[in-house]
Amino acid sequence: MFTEIYITDRETAEVNVEHEVRQIEAASWKPDRPEATIICKDIFTTPPGRDEPIRTVMTKGVAGIGKTVLTQKFTLDWAEDKANQDIQFTFPFTFRELNVLKERKFSLVELVHRFFSETKEAGICRFEEFQVVFIFDGLDECRPPLDFLKTEVLTDVSESTSVDVLLTNLIRGNLLPSARLWITTRPAAANQIPPECVDMVTEVRGFTDPQKEEYFRKRFRDEKQASRIISHIKTSRSLHIMCHIPVFCWITATVLEKVLKTREGGELPKTLTEMYIHFLVVQSKVSIKYDVGAETDPESKKMIESLGKLAFEQLQKGNLIFYASDMTECGIDITAASVYSGVFTQIFKEENGLYEHKVFCFIHLSVQEFLAALHVHLTFANSGDNLLLEKQKTTWFKVSRDKSAQFYQSAVNTALQSPNGHLDLFLRFLLGLSLETNQTLLRGLLTKTESSSETNQETVEFIKKKINKNLSAERSINLFHCLNELNDRSLVEEIQRSLRSGCLSTDKLSPAQWSALVFILLSSEEGLDVFDLKKYSASEKALLRLLPVVNASKKALGCNLSERKLDLSNNNLKDSGGKLISVGLKKRSCVCMCVVLCVCSLSGCLISEEGCSSLVSALNSNPSHLRELDLSYNHPGDSGVKLLSAGLKDPLWRLDTLRYKH
Repeated sequence: MFTEIYITDRETAEVNVEHEVRQIEAASWKPDRPEATIICKDIFTTPPGRDEPIRTVMTKGVAGIGKTVLTQKFTLDWAEDKANQDIQFTFPFTFRELNVLKERKFSLVELVHRFFSETKEAGICRFEEFQVVFIFDGLDECRPPLDFLKTEVLTDVSESTSVDVLLTNLIRGNLLPSARLWITTRPAAANQIPPECVDMVTEVRGFTDPQKEEYFRKRFRDEKQASRIISHIKTSRSLHIMCHIPVFCWITATVLEKVLKTREGGELPKTLTEMYIHFLVVQSKVSIKYDVGAETDPESKKMIESLGKLAFEQLQKGNLIFYASDMTECGIDITAASVYSGVFTQIFKEENGLYEHKVFCFIHLSVQEFLAALHVHLTFANSGDNLLLEKQKTTWFKVSRDKSAQFYQSAVNTALQSPNGHLDLFLRFLLGLSLETNQTLLRGLLTKTESSSETNQETVEFIKKKINKNLSAERSINLFHCLNELNDRSLVEEIQRSLRSGCLSTDKLSPAQWSALVFILLSSEEGLDVFDLKKYSASEKALLRLLPVVNASKKALGCNLSERKLDLSNNNLKDSGGKLISVGLKKRSCVCMCVVLCVCSLSGCLISEEGCSSLVSALNSNPSHLRELDLSYNHPGDSGVKLLSAGLKDPLWRLDTLRYKH
């Protein structure tokens, strides 16, 4: 079973540096929408309406979503004569393999010969006469710098140079312009390739909800068992969201298969922390006895502690792949680990780069984040040292006499200071590990640490105060997930009771209660095909508070917002309202966070020169969303008209239609 590839944009490879779990969550909020899809064998097929052939395709997707599997499927189908028989050669590379050659020089022909010796044996030294496909998997793991501005131009396939120069010229089309290229990457690294070098950008979204069910029904042949697992996953929003990732489906199936055999009729893991603890226990050489103490395996314990240290240190550096030296520094004997440790071989991947150098990575970023949280948790428990304090940008003031409470509160503050949510999942795991019930699950591997219900409650209250401080929707939502990991759902349940009784008064909601309402609406299984703002309030305040929900809906009633159109005509927005809209247009968050806003109608909104100036500034800042802007029946004045006219002459503006006359 393979995930679908969506054609997202044929012109740009935009940067997205948000934590990938945030991206998955944002995707899960959006209802199913008709989008252009493509299967991997047709990746180079020219789409309808396009005259020029596709040379370079970039495929984006978060870690573990299935990008590598798709490239392998493409290569296998070609090799077995099932597809693309017009192609004479397919050369699949990984950036992990290329990284080890960054200090050496090759010609393009020599590089191909080194990886694919059959071509050298056949005496093939020119590839211009053949239809060739190069696959470069994992751009996000590329260590040689790709400088598309200063790199020398190279057109001779027999001329030796560094690997980064070869790659740059191949992608530019200077080398083998007739060759086709398929590059895969995680979203954050997509902007390393200039947009003009990419003919089509696609995205792997992972499993849809029906595909999740299909996966578990194939894995568990017992219909009753499969139905129970599917139903259980649906009841936990965190688990259901993560199951968009095929690797997480495998982790979940591995855990639940073991748990169902060992604890027949017992309770299944509900939170991410529980799931990953079970996964760690299942993969360890431990006699698992859930009702009595389990026997500790010293080898597994030592390995987990070493992997935790590696995970945390490399997470701080932003590294997702590691070398032998990184492992040795953390006290890991690679040979012994790969031979004897079930922990190592099941949660870690070892790959050979050119059969000379070994590179390593965790099977998924979330596993690395879990082990990193476990390391920070154990370090504090064993020595009292807080490894996160050195990451704080501000001085930590004690707000509690309880040292444990200070530790968890400092973790919340540190995560909130992370500009792109890079510690969101790490924080969920760390807080989840504070629960005595979760520590009990680990008792066969690790010494139980001190915790108390008072400490946990103090942490809960601290998080609620943070939620009440008008945080962004993404930060608030992660803090609600943190509360779930701490088994506290009081804020959400309070709003749910008001919704069920029909007594919800939005006029009196606190910021935390607004955030709870947004969290509930985005987590609803009913979906957001149509969202009626008037059901909650038609006020400007409600619109601003509920923008994440409005944005995730196909259509929003009460504010005339649809998937591609924002219609605020004939409202008294004035210049202050125009400035608010401008803020949304400047960035992907706010009004146009998850959709491309093509049409914005502000007709008759009493916008004058000042508001018009803000709108022009927004379009100068981020002009690619908007194709049509209606400012008719406003008062832009002479200066506003001049600004708009100048903007229309800017080739970067994408406006097809601008209306501003009376």
